[in-house]
Amino acid sequence: MEEIFKADKVVKKFINTVALDQVSVSIPKGSIYGLLGPNGAGKTTLIRIINQITAPDEGNLIFNGEKIRPEHISRIGYLPEERGLYKKMKVGEQALYLAQLKGLSKKEAMARLKKWFGKFEILDWWNKKVEELSKGMQQKVQFIVTILHEPELLIFDEPFSGFDPINADMLKKEILALKDEGATIIFSTHNMGSVEELCDHISLIDKGRTLIEGEIREIRDRYRTDTYEIAFQGEEDTLKQSLNDHYELLETVSDEGFKKARIKLLHQTSENELLSLLIPSVHVISFNEVYPSMNDIFIRVVKDN
Repeated sequence: MEEIFKADKVVKKFINTVALDQVSVSIPKGSIYGLLGPNGAGKTTLIRIINQITAPDEGNLIFNGEKIRPEHISRIGYLPEERGLYKKMKVGEQALYLAQLKGLSKKEAMARLKKWFGKFEILDWWNKKVEELSKGMQQKVQFIVTILHEPELLIFDEPFSGFDPINADMLKKEILALKDEGATIIFSTHNMGSVEELCDHISLIDKGRTLIEGEIREIRDRYRTDTYEIAFQGEEDTLKQSLNDHYELLETVSDEGFKKARIKLLHQTSENELLSLLIPSVHVISFNEVYPSMNDIFIRVVKDN
């Protein structure tokens, strides 16, 4: 798969702290790439290096097949977690100024801004000062300024901070639309639900090291726990008695008109063998493997390292 960006064995040190220790990531073109990790893991340092705010001590950075250079910045859009709007400036005036810094003419910037301000229903705030806007409103403005010059690579650091669920959902749809239009997105967040909903690939960084990198489906498959959920009708005791020491009954709950049970396979048994034990004992309504969530994997991997 063609990459838009690659970091190879990047090292960054601050006095006595190793912020990044041989970190490598590969961002496929046209993907949404989740950059995950606890606070202090090194995510922001890596993002700052990509944006050339700071430089690595070691390692190589490749953008679209070339060693990254200052002129590549115009093809990157960055929405930082800590917002950077000037609070005393008027919203429209500031957005126009920032758009022109990204290389747009005043006429083109104005046309694009009016379109996006209308789409986000904030045209009435054009002549207001930034300090008069709520945190969510300021976030909308900064999101617009980030994407306005239509960069190839977008970096969103906690983009849903300050948004209520309705506006967060709206922003998710816009992010997916940007991907459909050909943009590549690096998405840094602590919200594992958003990661599963939006991301194609992820990298988990902790203590400056890459612990996991790859496609979400492959990672979830790698950390599968051989646990299955069945919905059934019948007696729970009968279900228990049908199982032998090759299986562990983790939990049962009652639902509307039936029960659910989670069963873990032990000793390299198969799901077919489990079903053959269950069918004579209870009426099986559904049978599905339970894959670990990204949150479960995140906790497990960080604890193990």
